[in-house]
Amino acid sequence: MAASELYTKCARVWIPDTEDVWKSAELTKDYKNGDSSLQLMLEDGTSIQHTLDPTTKNLPYLRNPDILVGENDLTALSYLHEPAVLHNLKVRFVDSKLIYTYCGIVLVAINPYETLPIYGTDIINAYSGQNMGDMDPHIFAVAEEAYKQMARDERNQSIIVSGESGAGKTVSAKYAMRYFATVSGTASEANIEEKVLASNPIMEAIGNAKTTRNDNSSRFGKYIEIGFDNRYHIIGANMRTYLLEKSRVVFQADDERNYHIFYQLCASSHLPEFKCLKLSNANNFLYTTQGRSPVIDGIDDTKELSNTRSAFTLLGINESYQMGLFRVLAAILHLGNVEIKDRDADSSVIPPNNHHLAAFCELVGVTYQDMTQWLCHRKLKTATETYIKTIPRLQATNARDALSKLIYAKLFNWIVEHVNKALITNMKQHSFIGVLDIYGFETFDINSFEQFCINYANEKLQQQFNMHVFKLEQEEYMKEQIPWTLIDFYDNQPCINLIEAKMGVLDLLDEECRMPKGSDDSWAQKLYNTHLKTCSLFEKPRMSNRAFIIQHFADKVEYQCEGFLEKNKDTVNEEQINVMKASRFALLVELFQDEEKATSPTGQVPGTGGRTRLSIKPDKSREKTSKEHKKTVGCQFRNSLQMLMETLNATTPHYVRCIKPNDFKMAFTFDPKRAVQQLRACGVLETIRISAAGFPSRWTYQEFFSRYRVLMKQKDVLHDKKLTCKNVLEKLVEDQDKYQFGKTKIFFRAGQVAYLEKLRADKLRAACIRIQKTIRCWLARKKYLRMRSAAITIQRFIRGYQARCLVKFLRRTRAATIIQKYQRMYVEKKRYRQKQAAALAMQTILRAYMARQKYQALLREHKVVIIQKRVRGWLARCWYKRCLVSIVYLQCCIRRMRARRELKKLKIEARSVEHFKKLNKGMENKIMQLQRRIDEQSKENRSVNERLIGLENSYTTETDRMRTELSRLHGVEEEAKNKTNQLSSLLEELERLKKQLQTTQQEKKTIEDWAQTYQNEMETMVADLKDQNGSLKKEKDDLNRLIQEQSQQMTEKMVRAIAQETQQLETDLNEERSRYQNLLTEHLRLEEKYDDLKEVMASSNISKPGHRRTDSTHSSNESEYTYNSEYAELEEGSRAAEDVTRGIDTTLTLKQQKRITQLEQENQSLHNELENKDEQLQRARARSDAELKKARGAELEYESLKRQELESENKKLKHDLTEMRQSLLKDAAANAGAPGSPAYKVLLEQLNSSSEELEVRKEEVLILRSQLVSQKEAMHHRETMTDPSVYAADVSKLKDADELKQACICLKDTNRSPRFMHKPLEVSDLLSRLRSAAPDFHKLNEDGELWLVNQGLKETTRLLEHQLQTQRRSYDSEVEALRSELQNLKEENNRQQQLLAQNLQLPPEARIEASLQHEITRLTNENLDLMEQLEKQDRTIRKLKKQLKVYSKRIGELGAGQTEGQTSPGQMVDEPIHPVNIPRREKDFQGMLEYKKEDELKLVKNLILELKPRGVAVNLIPGLPSYILFMVLRHADYLNDDQKVRTLLTSTINSIKKILKKRGDDFETVSFWLANTCRFLHCLKQYSGDEAFMKHNTTRQNEHCLTNFDLAEYRQVISDLAIQIYQQLIKCMENILQPMIVSGMLEHETIQGVSGVKPTGLRKRTSSIADEGTDTLDSILRQLNAFHSTMCQHGTDPELIKQVVKQQFYIIGAVTLNNLLLRKDMCSWSKGMQIRYNVSQLEEWLRDKGLMTCGAKETLEPLIQAAQLLQVKKKTDEDAEAICSMCQALTTAQIVKVLNLYTPVNEFEERVSVAFIRTIQTRLRDRCESPQLLMDTKMIYPGHFPLQPFSLALETIQIPSSLNLGILTRV
Repeated sequence: MAASELYTKCARVWIPDTEDVWKSAELTKDYKNGDSSLQLMLEDGTSIQHTLDPTTKNLPYLRNPDILVGENDLTALSYLHEPAVLHNLKVRFVDSKLIYTYCGIVLVAINPYETLPIYGTDIINAYSGQNMGDMDPHIFAVAEEAYKQMARDERNQSIIVSGESGAGKTVSAKYAMRYFATVSGTASEANIEEKVLASNPIMEAIGNAKTTRNDNSSRFGKYIEIGFDNRYHIIGANMRTYLLEKSRVVFQADDERNYHIFYQLCASSHLPEFKCLKLSNANNFLYTTQGRSPVIDGIDDTKELSNTRSAFTLLGINESYQMGLFRVLAAILHLGNVEIKDRDADSSVIPPNNHHLAAFCELVGVTYQDMTQWLCHRKLKTATETYIKTIPRLQATNARDALSKLIYAKLFNWIVEHVNKALITNMKQHSFIGVLDIYGFETFDINSFEQFCINYANEKLQQQFNMHVFKLEQEEYMKEQIPWTLIDFYDNQPCINLIEAKMGVLDLLDEECRMPKGSDDSWAQKLYNTHLKTCSLFEKPRMSNRAFIIQHFADKVEYQCEGFLEKNKDTVNEEQINVMKASRFALLVELFQDEEKATSPTGQVPGTGGRTRLSIKPDKSREKTSKEHKKTVGCQFRNSLQMLMETLNATTPHYVRCIKPNDFKMAFTFDPKRAVQQLRACGVLETIRISAAGFPSRWTYQEFFSRYRVLMKQKDVLHDKKLTCKNVLEKLVEDQDKYQFGKTKIFFRAGQVAYLEKLRADKLRAACIRIQKTIRCWLARKKYLRMRSAAITIQRFIRGYQARCLVKFLRRTRAATIIQKYQRMYVEKKRYRQKQAAALAMQTILRAYMARQKYQALLREHKVVIIQKRVRGWLARCWYKRCLVSIVYLQCCIRRMRARRELKKLKIEARSVEHFKKLNKGMENKIMQLQRRIDEQSKENRSVNERLIGLENSYTTETDRMRTELSRLHGVEEEAKNKTNQLSSLLEELERLKKQLQTTQQEKKTIEDWAQTYQNEMETMVADLKDQNGSLKKEKDDLNRLIQEQSQQMTEKMVRAIAQETQQLETDLNEERSRYQNLLTEHLRLEEKYDDLKEVMASSNISKPGHRRTDSTHSSNESEYTYNSEYAELEEGSRAAEDVTRGIDTTLTLKQQKRITQLEQENQSLHNELENKDEQLQRARARSDAELKKARGAELEYESLKRQELESENKKLKHDLTEMRQSLLKDAAANAGAPGSPAYKVLLEQLNSSSEELEVRKEEVLILRSQLVSQKEAMHHRETMTDPSVYAADVSKLKDADELKQACICLKDTNRSPRFMHKPLEVSDLLSRLRSAAPDFHKLNEDGELWLVNQGLKETTRLLEHQLQTQRRSYDSEVEALRSELQNLKEENNRQQQLLAQNLQLPPEARIEASLQHEITRLTNENLDLMEQLEKQDRTIRKLKKQLKVYSKRIGELGAGQTEGQTSPGQMVDEPIHPVNIPRREKDFQGMLEYKKEDELKLVKNLILELKPRGVAVNLIPGLPSYILFMVLRHADYLNDDQKVRTLLTSTINSIKKILKKRGDDFETVSFWLANTCRFLHCLKQYSGDEAFMKHNTTRQNEHCLTNFDLAEYRQVISDLAIQIYQQLIKCMENILQPMIVSGMLEHETIQGVSGVKPTGLRKRTSSIADEGTDTLDSILRQLNAFHSTMCQHGTDPELIKQVVKQQFYIIGAVTLNNLLLRKDMCSWSKGMQIRYNVSQLEEWLRDKGLMTCGAKETLEPLIQAAQLLQVKKKTDEDAEAICSMCQALTTAQIVKVLNLYTPVNEFEERVSVAFIRTIQTRLRDRCESPQLLMDTKMIYPGHFPLQPFSLALETIQIPSSLNLGILTRV
């Protein structure tokens, strides 16, 4: 295939980049041979020109298709190269949050720096038993593969975990060991995994330190062998360590720390037990301050030391040894602070009284003088003499540091050895799995001897890895019979030879160490001279003569020669060692006592405590010891490494490569540079290169045919698919070297799958284009026809429209002409009329104007004339007045003058006679006038006289009358005198009444004023009350409506609350049942193990004395029974086994009994709660009714009191009124002529009218009272209809109820406000009102009516409030009681859980002791109580038995003494004891079977042990064995033989257990005995005689009830047995069904052609194509049919069948969903369609069987939602909202996992964006749910067995002869 075919336009390639290492680009122009550059466009749109290398002309790497990106296996990629690997890892790690990826046989693990929920027990169970390629990559998959190969191939395994510091090696190794401990089934017993994990804090404390790259870097390597027995259970472990970095003890680089244990001790120095260590802050010691970073953020060293000490205790290292270790460590710190000074150039000295040295000597128990001597001196030996030589300060300091390193190394080895002792077991090891946690390839700025050894070890491991990969490739090719050609792969043997061969680096180093004057510089020169020109892998730096470079497999590393010799020799002054040996400190002596045996001067013996330990006997000569002592560190490391490689080569290796994604420990952040560096160093890219060199892509013929069927023509498809694939490939790929045909697979070279995918995509794209073309043509044709038809229609309508428009135009033209004519006429007429009107208006206006002008002129003239007239008149008057005054003055003057003159004349005349004459003449006139007046007076006198005469006559008559009266008065004068006193009193009374009248009049005036004011106020109040009344009526209507709504809501909420509470109680009950049944399962497992141990001990013929005990599962009745001979023989042979397992069984039995007792109590309490719930509701309803009646009675009482009070007041008022009326009448009679008597009459009339008005108002009051009573009754009726006893109970919980209460309170406050409160009337006030005017009295009465109405409303409100409060109090009391009960149950449960948690935190020995102590105490108390009760019951039973015997004798005597003649039909009392009734009693005994005592074993054998379920189920009635057993039991009960009953039931139970143990894997057998056990249990219940179980019995069945024994305890035992059988049935069903689920529900294509097959890598998965023998959905349905028909044939209860079916469907849904969540290849759109179709088939099966209501469909809801999630759109926020509302049965972790795993099968599908997943997580973060990812497939719904009464008559059952039960006799 030419390059021009691949490097075409739009092809994507990878180009190098300085930042991202590789960058993706797309070709914008086709590449042609000979082009020197490529035209590319980057992903950001930048166009560049990529120049090709002119020498090699290598084209850039091609990019894989998008559907291959994110694959589980890197070898599945079509193009295998570095950028493809890096991109695939990045996509999986960053986008999909997947940290594990396969690379062939290697598992690449990227450290997420975040805790992930993928290591739980559910994940372990999901990976257990699966093939390595069937699930997504995981450390558990590697562990499962190792475990499976160990069991299958009988070969030891190794898991090699490597990586640089901080990559997660230790965590991966820890999870692998946890997996082994879990799947082996011994994690809870042996605690090996717990102990191994407990060693981690210890090893991390003494072997880990902070480096620049990792805060917890392991500075040593370890290899842990986990041992297994022949059953592949963990029995022990062993740890080997390699190359401890001792130099870190005395030196740390910048930003690094010493080992953690030193800082932990310094941080805990304040503790009292550490005062003797004389430690202080870490900054005060040289060995802990050189790195200048003594603190790690987020780490509490004090807490870490506590964890370390706890781990020491768990591994058996006691407190004294721990303190000894801490003393040695503290001594090392003090030794580092010993200051050595120069004495001269060749000697040194320690200053006297050095307190650090003194502390060191005190802690290790040596003398101060010896340490001072040998720290500054050394001993030299010659052949004849021994010299003591001083040493300079530098050498003395080095010697001090060497001693510190030696002590620490010895301590490290001692700890490792004791850890191994705690992990070693005495049992024989059959095989092992080794977990190697070793340092990865290291390169730093300054690399020394430690890095050299680490990289040397990685070279060896890489060589072994390459050889293993090459071997696997070769085996694969040979298996498929592919022509094998040698693949050229990198062999690092030359590098290894450079290091370890003769004259290699290590050899020259050892030689230089043996030289007297050897130095690092001379060794470097030797290296240059030896290897510089001969080895291409060795180089010399240009700028240094004390360094060298080695080309390792991963990278070039430059090593600094300084310190190599010193670290390799690791010399320690022998005299210092002798001083240590002479110590008084026992632990230090123990550390140095094997110095003679040691082969390592460092004290680091490779494999200490393991199999690689070199055993050198202590009796060897000292010379040999010295010789061995000279072995260098490099030599020892080479030897230990060689032994490790031999161990690994003897095992099957499995590789885990840990990658550190970034140096900043940021979660899910990927640094490409660091990742590529580690990928190159760990050998992943080498694996890719080896795979790419051959045929990396491999397809089965069926997969190839299914995937590339679209590239074939119909004529190419043959019956033989292999031949079809060959023919097609020959046409598609011309170069036959690009592929090879194997036996079962097709092998492709790199890039060929991508080429085939390109052809397939082009074909599909062409097909899509063709389909689109055809559809578009069809759509365009349809559109054209629609447009043509529309155009014709439009034309028709337009032409019609135009014609109509023309007609309309003509009509409008004619109409317009006519309109114009009339319009013009109208306009002209209007114009004329306007002109005429205007002219007339103008004339009118003008004329009016002229008239007004004329009028104004006339008016002005008239006014002027008036003014002139007035003025002239005024002037004339003024002149007249002046003249008049002048005239009057003038006249006065003249008259005065004349008067004076006249006066003179008169004076003169007076003196004359004429004057007197004139006077007489006047008198005569006057006399005549007087005479006339006299005459007139005389006439008047005459008339008066006449009248006087008349009056005299009348007076005379009256006088006579008065005289008569006077005589009469004289007659009564005496009587009047006698009544004088009475008269005086009456007068006084009259005076008093007058005064009262005056007072009354004043009061009346006052009252009138007050009444007027009151009238005004009342009018205002009436208006306000009317408004208030209206508002109250409105509020009343609102309240009534609200009350109705509230009642309805309360009823609904109460029903929901009761339903929720019932559901919660059912859930709690199911949980308790589940826990109880789990305990029964655990107990059954322990029983089986116990039986196995007994069998093993019996087969071993070990017989030891011991006591016997009964099985703890049996009841107290069973414990009294001695087993029969068949089982007694088995017990006699297993007494020794009981002694062996007594400790375990005793503890478990005590725990079992304790838990069973608690569960029984809790179960009983829950039953009581469920049974008493209705009773509580009834009581609550009754209480509410009683309280309502009581409240109503109280209201009626109150009304009666009010009525009595009003009646008494009424009577008093009547009495006052009568008295006042009488007094008024008396006053009126006595003062008839008094002036005020009419007022009294008016007052009497007012009083009468007021009395009548009072009667009317009384009637109105009665009417109002009746209305109030009717309103109360109506309200009571409404409350009764809404059932207040139901909804009022929850009024305190509901918000609406609070609002109602607030409304009632507001109404009450309104009614009680001062504005509406009316002061009670006194009698005087009432009288004053009665005396007031009649209108005022009526007004007051009207106000009183409003007041009564108001009072009625207030009474109604009070009644409602009282009822609500009463009901709320009753409900609160009930709720509080229920809550207290639930709280007590929860507290008891929490207490038990806390006790269990506390026990679990203790060490195993302490845990057992604590459990035993607790159980013994509790059981002792319980046993004492039970013994007392049992004694009382025994005494009662004995007493009753004696009485029964006495009564029986008396009855017999009475029956014998009677004669036949004494019996009559009417004597019903005597009939039961009459001899005539004996035959009828015999009839009552029918339905029983009799057997002999010695035939019991035969009965059990024929009926249980040797019975074949198939024959019984087909030929006989269902449940026949259970009926026979019950009939036999009835006869034993009839005989009152308790021994026979006990033995029969015990034998039955044990036989059923035995047959189930023997044939427990047979579903038919388990189902048969489950049905019969349940039927037997139902018989015991139905015929127990309990009223609760006798409701459905017939009269005949009630007569057959058990009479002598209460078998309630045995019913519980049989119920437990039924639960065990039910669980065994579920497990048996799981074992049959589970292997079929994944294949049938996920892998099989039920709808052919929907899903496509993607390319896979080396880890081949199960094919989704149905081959022969592959399980399909039809297989699952057939198996379900078989299960269902079997259970129906056996007569299993329908309710139990529903439970089993529900459990079956739960298993199907859980297993399918779990595999979906762990398989990336199954998360696609097409697979979702397949799953939904499969689920619909299961639902159809449920409908056919009538099981839709059993709850099985609901168990599939998570799977249905997961399938829907695969098919819905996943782009927009609306899609996210729809997903969140749809996936209610899935947890957030499951939803996110499915979205992360969603993988397009074709290029037309799109991946889920990271932003969309973040949106989903944001929307779902408020959910309160479990973070568990997988469903619990081991979960079993608790089984319950409700009573199923049967109508079959026992007396009609016939025993078939085929059962061989001739020993039974019908009674």
